[in-house]
Amino acid sequence: MAIFSLLERRIGPGNPSVFDMSDISCCSQCAEMGQQQQHRIVEFLPGDPTNPMEFSAAKKWFITSIVTTSILAITLTSSAYSSSAVQVMAEFDVSSEVFALGISLFVLGFAVGPALWAPLSELYGRQVLFVVTHGFVTAFVAASAGCNSMASLLVFRFLAGTFGASPMTNSGGVIADMFPPAQRGLALTFFSAAPFMGPVFGPVIGGFVTETVGWRWVHGVCAIFVGLVWIAGSLLLPETYGPVLLSRRAAALTRETGRQHVSVLHAARAGSGSGSGGGGSSSPAAVFGRALRRPWALLFLEPIVLVASTYLAILYGIIYMFLGAFPIVYQRNRGWSPGVGGLAFLGLAVGMLLGLAYTVLDNGRYQRLLAAGRATPESRLPPAMLGALVLPASMFAFAWTNGPGVHWAASIVLSAPFGFGCVLVFLSILNYLLDAYTIYAASVLAAGAILRSFFATAFPLFVSQMYANLGIHWASSVPAFLTVLCMPFPFLVYRYGAALRMKCRYAHEAAMLLAKMRGTQSGEAAEETPASA
Repeated sequence: MAIFSLLERRIGPGNPSVFDMSDISCCSQCAEMGQQQQHRIVEFLPGDPTNPMEFSAAKKWFITSIVTTSILAITLTSSAYSSSAVQVMAEFDVSSEVFALGISLFVLGFAVGPALWAPLSELYGRQVLFVVTHGFVTAFVAASAGCNSMASLLVFRFLAGTFGASPMTNSGGVIADMFPPAQRGLALTFFSAAPFMGPVFGPVIGGFVTETVGWRWVHGVCAIFVGLVWIAGSLLLPETYGPVLLSRRAAALTRETGRQHVSVLHAARAGSGSGSGGGGSSSPAAVFGRALRRPWALLFLEPIVLVASTYLAILYGIIYMFLGAFPIVYQRNRGWSPGVGGLAFLGLAVGMLLGLAYTVLDNGRYQRLLAAGRATPESRLPPAMLGALVLPASMFAFAWTNGPGVHWAASIVLSAPFGFGCVLVFLSILNYLLDAYTIYAASVLAAGAILRSFFATAFPLFVSQMYANLGIHWASSVPAFLTVLCMPFPFLVYRYGAALRMKCRYAHEAAMLLAKMRGTQSGEAAEETPASA
């Protein structure tokens, strides 16, 4: 099969976009998919330096560090605001419920944004979306520091969350673009911890900034942090989404040769008659329409995505519930200042760091399964099973030791296993979903982000009333009961997930398309080997 590799054979690694036209005559045997002798298939060469999967390890980890830091900056900004309650409520004369809207509306933006940013990234790539949306986040967070009314503060926080949903959604896709499943686990371990670490460290930083220079500088510090990440990403992040890179190459070859070229993914979809929504149209409007519907289809039509996303959404909602609950438990009931009260979140942070360490160690187990040829998406789930058992135990322990009559260290120490369990469950399930849905990584992340954000939006709104009506013990027990309900999920999926995936449309389609792409590459390798010999 003579495909794009024949056109690129003489391309130097320093200039991979300049095409040597002397080999065009070699393409008379190009594979046809769809219409015979009309479409030539474009795919990456083995060792192609422009293929994100072929980036050096150092480059991959550098890109991972930027996108991970972008998530940390966005989520830290969402929660740092919580420590300035007293000053904001006094300056604008608003109730605690109205103040809590500042948290909820920011996170509501996380729910609204993915429905737009995920399909746009799959159409136009990750890089453009990062540069544009991160710039707007920086502007809106900075504008929040100068607000002269509560209404304008709420509007700017909602807009910051909406545009902040772009890096929240697409950064995971960047990692999936660069790392094959065998290498992805460790990268996703660090990346996926950021949505948890940001909300935990936000109140710690925000509390001391509020005490020192006032609530406006909380937004100022966050704007500086987000802005630095934006500048670094704009200057240093390359495009990583393979289908977009191949589509650009196909378009360039079509212009240069006058012959129609299509990417291997487009050809595979056309050949299978699939397209994530039916039909084979590849017009921008049709593709955008299908991509826009896909996160919702994944969420409501794929049982795996729905149940997994619900579990993660409950955990994420609990973390944002703590943003309102911890000030009640430690500041109102124990008389701690905002800065010292923020330190109560360090118990969760320590647990999350321990969860990260455990996940890194567990990656060795997965690598052994992979080397033996026995790794499946379900092989990612054993840490989630452990986490599912730890979560309710920690929540109930925290709930019944957080009163003023018990030393403060008890409840903070007992909150650490919750952070540990959160990381184990979140990372394992995320890896499972990405392995199961491969080319739909951004849409799977968008589907989960939508549901997580709705839960994280709602939970802070009823914290004050729930703790006032139920008391700190029973109010803290409510989320513990929710984790009990979710506990069987990883065990059931570990046992029955393989059969269920083959009955799920998008999981099955992703597996088939990936197999076709790998088969095409294997076929070319077999054909090129004798020629080189």
